[in-house]
Amino acid sequence: MVLSRTARIGLSAIMVTLFTAVGAGCTPASQAAAWDTAGQFETALTAHDDEAACRLLSDEARHRLETASVRPCPAALAALSLPSGPTRSIETWGGNSQVRLDGSVLFLAEFAAGWRVTAAGCTPRTDQPYDCVVAA
Repeated sequence: MVLSRTARIGLSAIMVTLFTAVGAGCTPASQAAAWDTAGQFETALTAHDDEAACRLLSDEARHRLETASVRPCPAALAALSLPSGPTRSIETWGGNSQVRLDGSVLFLAEFAAGWRVTAAGCTPRTDQPYDCVVAA
């Protein structure tokens, strides 16, 4: 595992709290851009283009992944075998989005450089925060 269970739980709790607290609306254009970024990330994972997938991670998510795995991002992502699948739905609150896939969930945030994946390989848990394999 890249992050310890305790670290993943803590990071997931922060993310869920953030998404709950934001509450601001979004524009259709920003939601479409988040959807597009999620699709690009999933396409890169499916094609085993780990360098392209790493470029779509937020700086903090990439840094945490590299630090925890003691490998460059592409090698760390390749070792994870993140679940991937077609994007099914999206919810956007201001500059944050949750994208549901067939087998997992992605969280994204909008930065100056555009939308970036802040957490990947996330699975819901009953009455608990999401459990994410990669998280900022």
